[in-house]
Amino acid sequence: MRSYLFTSESVSEGHPDKICDCVSDAILDAYLREDKEARVAVETMVTTNRIIVAGETRSAAPLSDAQIEDCARQRIRAIGYEQEGFHWKNADFQNHIHGQSPDIAAGVDAKGNKDEGAGDQGMMFGYACRETEALMPAPIFYAHKILRDLAKARLSGRVAGLGPDAKSQITVLYEDGKPVRAAAIVLSTQHEAGLSQSEIRRHLRPLVEAALPAGWMCGEKDFHVNPTGQFVIGGPDGDAGLTGRKIIVDSYGGAAPHGGGAFSGKDPTKVDRSAAYAARYLAKNVVAASLAERCTLQLAYAIGVSEPIALYADLHGTGRVEEARLTAALREMMNLSPRGIREHLGLNRPIYARSAAYGHFGREPESDGGFSWEKTDLASRLQEALC
Repeated sequence: MRSYLFTSESVSEGHPDKICDCVSDAILDAYLREDKEARVAVETMVTTNRIIVAGETRSAAPLSDAQIEDCARQRIRAIGYEQEGFHWKNADFQNHIHGQSPDIAAGVDAKGNKDEGAGDQGMMFGYACRETEALMPAPIFYAHKILRDLAKARLSGRVAGLGPDAKSQITVLYEDGKPVRAAAIVLSTQHEAGLSQSEIRRHLRPLVEAALPAGWMCGEKDFHVNPTGQFVIGGPDGDAGLTGRKIIVDSYGGAAPHGGGAFSGKDPTKVDRSAAYAARYLAKNVVAASLAERCTLQLAYAIGVSEPIALYADLHGTGRVEEARLTAALREMMNLSPRGIREHLGLNRPIYARSAAYGHFGREPESDGGFSWEKTDLASRLQEALC
């Protein structure tokens, strides 16, 4: 179809599942500050006044139980939870983190002539397209932007009476295959008792309109704010949360495939995370090099094996180069072993907590190495090699 509607959603850092992603990545960063080679796989669960962490770690400088607890509480405090049903200071905390399995370590660790292997089997996807300046699909890009702007307004006090828990959903109209405007927007945000739906709507419409390109705002009847009428009880007091339950929110909003592995709480030896970042990096550079309007890449790994067992490219009929030539060039330009990815993208750093909410992709590369997978520094080399 050339004209169609496509919808993506996002959730705020105060959504129960996103709290868990944020806590897991905050603990990961704390480990990497002490030991850049730390192995970390941490899961978090939250519910009414309860925080539970579990998982496996291996580090030359292990964190104490008190450090892990403080890390979790301070991250929740920064999100803004000081509610009767969920408070950063008063919630019960349980820590069930233990040492990494020696069986996994034996398969993953480098030894003798054997390079470091992948931490698990699996397939990871990367995607890029020309729908936005960030080379991301428009629906997920603007769903994230609405919530990032909402969080800034809430935390700064510019919009009073809102709570941390929020969700957005945007339906975009495509004409001739290109996004042209928002056909419908859903925005739900936790709020203080006594704040009416009409008041919330009045505060939020200008914020949403400013987050979108000029002329994109939908009509009043298609702008749905807190459709149930009231959203006072929210966060973990309203719904339990778990790490890794928002993998489509984290990636491309359903506009591209997802291999199934979550990102947060995993150190970069885990290809669920690092290879997904590498696939995005390569796909973005393909599009930035004007080799295609759209690019999907898939990487596949076997546990304990260093090199990927497959690399697949699909340019969706928009390519200016054959996919077979492209995959060969990509393999030449980047070592796609777990070690190669980490070294190329500089992933052994405490850069992950900032990625846990509002999407891992479509963000600006940062001076300390954050979002390094969003750089387009391979684009000119790809053009020279393939054009």
